[in-house]
Amino acid sequence: MKRIAIFGATGSIGCSTLDLIGRTPDAYSVEVLTGGRNIERLAAQAKHHGAALAVTAHEEALPELRERLAGSRVEAAAGRAALIEAAQRPADWTMSAIVGAAGLAPGLAALAQGNTLALANKESLVTAGPLLMERARQHGARILPVDSEHSAVFQALAGERIEAVERVIITASGGALRDWPQERLAHATPEEAGAHPNWDMGQRITIDSASMFNKALELIETHEFFGIAPEKIETLVHPESMIHAMVGFVDGALMAHVGPADMRHAIGYALHWPERRALPVERLDFAALGGFTFRAPDEDRWPALRLAREVMAAGGLSGAIFNAAKEAALDAFLARRIGFMQMAQIVERVLARMSGDVSLSGDLDLDKVEQADHLARIRAGEEIAALSGRMPERAGATYSLT
Repeated sequence: MKRIAIFGATGSIGCSTLDLIGRTPDAYSVEVLTGGRNIERLAAQAKHHGAALAVTAHEEALPELRERLAGSRVEAAAGRAALIEAAQRPADWTMSAIVGAAGLAPGLAALAQGNTLALANKESLVTAGPLLMERARQHGARILPVDSEHSAVFQALAGERIEAVERVIITASGGALRDWPQERLAHATPEEAGAHPNWDMGQRITIDSASMFNKALELIETHEFFGIAPEKIETLVHPESMIHAMVGFVDGALMAHVGPADMRHAIGYALHWPERRALPVERLDFAALGGFTFRAPDEDRWPALRLAREVMAAGGLSGAIFNAAKEAALDAFLARRIGFMQMAQIVERVLARMSGDVSLSGDLDLDKVEQADHLARIRAGEEIAALSGRMPERAGATYSLT
């Protein structure tokens, strides 16, 4: 029986993971489930799957979690320390699906147990890729990608030598605003940017899709996970979202991973690896699909892609700075403090400012990454205030990473 821990159980990835596990419950023992503020769902999941422990990231939500778990055998806990302690519990397979940089510390703690980490939290690789990969090597742990694009690349590389890879193409849907005139983008609202034409995701990732910040993160993730040189990583806009990634080899062959937009495929591949097992996903009818279309991405329209290449070239702490500034800028856009195109402006300004304040090279550790993340959010707040005419909290505070 495989022992399972799911960090981010109440989100879409966590729910899809539990859907697969629930189809063959005798094969799994659910040890840990964690979530955020959706305490009703977290408690229901924990009771239904017989989890040993349920953890909410928010300490103030612990009384409600305990109340909802009353009468069950599920232990309840809350807060950052509890999340890390939960990651240190024995588990054979851990899903890392916490959104944002908050997923890094639990992921590192899980790797220290020497087992398998199914990684859906792309921010972990973006903010601290070398640290994460080194932790896995030190403890004999394995990281399996769960982002659909990186699962596609991983599958295309099965049995191949990385030295034979000539290029990797990561596809992008283009998001909700892909067909808008460029001059109109500056006036897009959160509601417009959050209405994806292909699928229903959470608001934040849908807006990241429209701005291509999600794809920018995935470019960096590809570089960090597979060790592929940035100049070999390409992006292609593919509105049908059926081809998730392609890998080109030195002999001219191109391997494409084609499948429906259903995350249960990538999750199931990681759950059952190295085997393939039947999954409840749609089988494609190519005659009904008719055809696929592609277009080159315009980096004036999507400056996040250019910024991602600058981050890969800089290395060090630049990924942590990039991600933190992006998250802060997205918060400001959702609050209507800045416009859609100003998100990239914020990130670019923070990267430029901090390149003079912080050494972006050398060995990483968790404390330094978290300090960089914190300082980047402060700097982003200052830039947001300059654009919106409002002063950020704690303006004028100074921090140092040295």
